[in-house]
Amino acid sequence: MVNFGKRLMADQLEEWKEYYINYKMMKKKVKQYVQQTQNGGRNREQVLKEFSRMLDDQIEKIVLFLLQQQGHLASRIEKLGEERALLMEQADASQISELREAYREVGIDLMKLLRFVDMNATGIRKILKKFDKRFGYKFTDYYVSTRANHPCSQLQQIFKQVGIVAVVGALSRNLAFLQDHQGNFPSIYDHPSITLKDPIIEQINHSVQKLTHATNLLQFIGQHALIIPEDMHSGSEDLVDDQSYHFMSLLLNLANTFLYMVNTYIIVPTADDYSVSLGAAATVCGVIIGSMAVAQVFSSVYFSAWSNKSYFRPLVFSSIMLFLGNLLYALAYDVNSLSVLIVGRLLCGLGSARAVNRRYISDCVPLKTRLQASAGFVSASALGMACGPALAGLLQTNFKIYGFTFDQNTLPGWIMCLAWITYLFWLWISFKEPDHIVRENSVNTPSSDSGHRRNSNLEDGLAQPFLIDAKESLDENGEDNDENEEDPEDSHKPATSLAAAYRLLTPSVKVQLLIYFMLKFAMEILLSESSVVTTFYFNWSTSTVAMFLAVLGLTVLPVNVIVGSYVTNLFQDRQILVASEIMVLIGIAMSFRFTSHYSVPQYVSSALITFVFAEVLEGVNLSLLSRVMSSRLSRGTYNGGLLSTEAGTLARVAADMTITAAGYLGQNSLLNVTLLPSFVICVASIVATFCTYNSLY
Repeated sequence: MVNFGKRLMADQLEEWKEYYINYKMMKKKVKQYVQQTQNGGRNREQVLKEFSRMLDDQIEKIVLFLLQQQGHLASRIEKLGEERALLMEQADASQISELREAYREVGIDLMKLLRFVDMNATGIRKILKKFDKRFGYKFTDYYVSTRANHPCSQLQQIFKQVGIVAVVGALSRNLAFLQDHQGNFPSIYDHPSITLKDPIIEQINHSVQKLTHATNLLQFIGQHALIIPEDMHSGSEDLVDDQSYHFMSLLLNLANTFLYMVNTYIIVPTADDYSVSLGAAATVCGVIIGSMAVAQVFSSVYFSAWSNKSYFRPLVFSSIMLFLGNLLYALAYDVNSLSVLIVGRLLCGLGSARAVNRRYISDCVPLKTRLQASAGFVSASALGMACGPALAGLLQTNFKIYGFTFDQNTLPGWIMCLAWITYLFWLWISFKEPDHIVRENSVNTPSSDSGHRRNSNLEDGLAQPFLIDAKESLDENGEDNDENEEDPEDSHKPATSLAAAYRLLTPSVKVQLLIYFMLKFAMEILLSESSVVTTFYFNWSTSTVAMFLAVLGLTVLPVNVIVGSYVTNLFQDRQILVASEIMVLIGIAMSFRFTSHYSVPQYVSSALITFVFAEVLEGVNLSLLSRVMSSRLSRGTYNGGLLSTEAGTLARVAADMTITAAGYLGQNSLLNVTLLPSFVICVASIVATFCTYNSLY
């Protein structure tokens, strides 16, 4: 990988050279400080004060130059505005076109300034990270907390560019006005939903969004799926072109995601009745629901590894396992066996191909389409989550055919059997293996001209699933490479085991995974015990429970729209994170039964608060996770998506086992006993968040 110091020297503008962060000097200072503290020449407090002053000086130099350049741009826009006012009276089309180009020239210069800010912001982050790593001290926490929120903060000028955004607004408004020679284009302020289709403005807006961590709906939902990294448009090489992209294969992956989520939640309204009909306690529904998650803990790993070699075969295997699992689930009633029921759910869990679905979108969808595909992944999951219980509510019938029972308990299994066999047929005739998988498999096949094939593969760009960026391969000798803190080869290799992946987790990442565990635990407790709790306290029917769960599931997409389109543009992600955690805690606390009377309004309102803010929390949590996680976890079998999936799956297993264990204390105690662990874990996650709050930026 080309180290940042070299990239900074290569990319900086010569005329602005003296105003960039002196990264090389700062890096040498860090090295000197380490040697001096080890030799006893300086104590840590002296080093911290001196390094803080040095970094303050560097930031001040950058900010003052930034303000000066913003002033120049503002002056140019002001002069162009005077020209525009005169030209509008003359309505000369050729001169208006020239004026529009003059505005675009200002936009091009603004792009240079944004690049300047981006390079310096990256330099500040990297030098802070380097200092922390060398000293084993959370200097970043101290520095950011003391500078970012200060009323005279200069750091905020770099990471939150209010002045630049104002210049962008002026450019957008004037270009929109000039789009129609008569000035009839609607005002961007009166109609904020109308976007100006100008390439310069689009590039500027994207650069500003990248710098400020602002987001639009698609980016938010894409990061929700942990598929889209924050800097996906940063220029990394796209391994998929439009010609090799196969839309039907993407659609099949999204259909797999949808059907799997339907399969997961279609049994929730009736799982307690099914267990009772087989002679078990109603709370054994926790085991029935959770057994699918238990198997998924293991299936996620082998499916992630399998997707290195193929996508078609894992999807075929997934469909077969889910067909067989649902068949056993449906037959369990007629053979009167709880064991057959649980084995059926285990087989369904072994067919969980969500890791393959994520990987396909990440590897095989062109960069320009990946946001939409990722949003589709999350939407398919949410729709499946809502359709599962809703479908269960419609299956209120009872009849026999050739001795096989079809009722509200067995029909979910029969329906899903039919769905998966139909999906398998569609998969078999329509799926196309991605080109890079075909090429890789052909290279791995021994033949007399294997040497020629290897050379051909090199010429084709070594198109493998998680290749290192083209820029990363430039620095073969790893000269300096940011002090060679890691082996140049190992620093880019993906983790080869869960233990290796765990060692790459920073405290911030561990806290985000804890939050993910907490929210999945709380949601699983709410959903899995809903049928038992509502039947015991309110005597709800299966249809009523199904309707309630469907309504909860349908809140997912509206919540993502509101948060992705509006809330994330008003507040920092970390602020939304903390607020959502607190609201989840309030929702859990409201769910406790404090008196002998437990009312429907209390249960429904607390469930809505818990579920909705857990959804908000999940999106923001995964967005932050994609930002703070090591780049080595963005590829390979043991990637960030797998880690988050495993954390969430373990949470679901723990929640379902908690429900079953609490059932031994009686249904009267079930609610409070299962809510207590959720409450404790939520409090722990809030405390952990505050401990790492200043590193979440």
